[in-house]
Formats: sequence, structure tokens, C-alpha cells
Amino acid sequence: MEYTTLGNTGLEVSRICLGCMSFGDPDWREWVLEAEESHPIIERAIDLGINFFDTANMYSVGESERILGNALEGRRDEMVVATKGFFQMDDEDPNSGGLSRKAIEQELDASRERLGMDTIDLYQTHRWDYDTPIDVTMQALDDAVRREKVRYLGASSMWTHQLAEAQHTAQRQSLDRFQTMQNHYSLLYREEEREMLPYCEKNNIGVIPWSPLARGYLARPHEEFDATTRGQSDAYAKEHPYFEGNGQEINERVQELADEKDVSMAQIALSWVLHKDVVDAPIVGTTSIEHLEEAVEALDISLSDSDIEWLEEPYEPVSVSGHE
Repeated sequence: MEYTTLGNTGLEVSRICLGCMSFGDPDWREWVLEAEESHPIIERAIDLGINFFDTANMYSVGESERILGNALEGRRDEMVVATKGFFQMDDEDPNSGGLSRKAIEQELDASRERLGMDTIDLYQTHRWDYDTPIDVTMQALDDAVRREKVRYLGASSMWTHQLAEAQHTAQRQSLDRFQTMQNHYSLLYREEEREMLPYCEKNNIGVIPWSPLARGYLARPHEEFDATTRGQSDAYAKEHPYFEGNGQEINERVQELADEKDVSMAQIALSWVLHKDVVDAPIVGTTSIEHLEEAVEALDISLSDSDIEWLEEPYEPVSVSGHE
């Protein structure tokens, strides 16, 4: 396993972060694994040297956090655990979502309880809250750090001007700032290269992209995507712009290069992300130990400049995705 320093945090994290969205309750999403199937994957991740785990309160409505917390019992201090809050957790309680002080305080405490952690290593805002002034959010998050409920703050998909506003607000009021950005980034979605990634690089904000395999579309040939359980049932994947522009051609080039190097398509797509200097640790979700091991092996795959240029060449601008 390779390790890197996460932004300005000083934390040493594995170059692969295990995403835990696929661990929880299959009633929430058809392709999600229950605890008995999830624990061996988490165990294998630790065996492989992964020390960085990302979840969210809304994944299986809290069950993902509970499974991860139970799996890490007795060794949480050795791991870096990240979770997120924003989406409404209770249909009958509008204050169970958003980034108001009330929502942050009550949902953060609920996440800490499910994870079995007094202090969460990295607490992230899952999306931008258009109904709460950013100074209210940043003050509540800063309080969470000062009360030792959270060590570091992170953000997820938003416009770059919003991240800049949040950072400026925190700096002006001497509050803790966002140290990481969890954004949407892959060979099929590179809109973040315009503003967000340069901003993060300039300010040494850690970058931990979600969906580096385009929700599985870059892990198998185009014609086989709908053959998987997730491909058939994940309507959210079809809302993303992976099939706009030349998405299919990029998929085919990934397949061709994978065949040439005798590796999997997923390994080529993940290796491309890992070759980006601005990226600290892509978040990889999996439902099998085999695919987890493949992801770790992607660290050893070397892509030449010409390989990267050839993979990137067909890309065309696509609709912005992930900010809402």
C-alpha cells in the first residue's frame, strides 16, 4: 500500500479510500451488502493496508455507519474514518437534514453513536445548503471541532465559488476551514478540472474523488453495464452524464488499453485517477474482495503520458453533475 498526506491535515492515509456506500441494508438499494457480507471486505481492506474509510449518515439511513463502526471496533484509533451529513434522515423531521446548527449537532451526534467514535476524524458536508447562511454552518462546524467531536472538516460536491466563500468566511471569523474536497471525478467526468481541482491544488486542499469508476460504467464494456444488478437498478447512475458526448468511446479505449496491458478495465480507470497529482485518494466502493484487491493492484500500474493522452483525447464537456 502507498500512503500520502491528506491535504493540510498531516494525516497519513492510504492512496485508496474504501467507500462504504455498498455496506448497509439491501432494502435501501438492491445492490447493498448486509453486515455479514460487508465485514470480510472491510477486514481484507485492512489486511491490504487501507486505513482510510468513507461513509455517510444517509447511506442505508445510518446502517453503513453502524456496520463500519462495528467492523473497526478495537482498532478505530489506527484508522482514518470520514463521514458526511446533509441529506434529510427522517421524512417527518425537516430539521434532520441540511446544515443548520440544529441539524449538524443532532446528526453529528447520531453519526458518532453509530460509528462508536467519540471523535470523527473527518466530517464532511455532503452538499451545499442553499437555505442556511454559510457563516452559520461554518460556526457550527468549528464548534464541533472545538468540542472534540470532529478532528477535521471536509466538503463534498459544490461550485468552486461556494468553496471559496466558505473558506473566506472561516478565515475572516478565525474558524476551522475545510481541509478536503470529495468531488465527482473520473475519465468520464472531468468538469472539475476547470476550477475546483486548480483551486484545491493552489490551497493544498486534499482531494478524495467519488465515483472514479463512473458508478461501475468504466469497470466493464459498454454493452455489459446493464447486465449488473447495479446497472439495472441504480437510476442515479443513469442521471449522470456518462453517456453524453463520447462516453462510449472512452469506455472502449479503457477496454482496449486494459486488454493490451492484461489488466482489468477498472484498474486502468482507477490508475488514470491515481496518476493525477492533485488527487490524494480516490474513494472506491466494492461488493467483492476480488474487486477490492484489483483496486489496490491498480497502484502498481504505470500509464505513460501517451496512454493518458489517448484515454483523455475523446472527452467532450458534459453537464455538471453531483452538485445538487
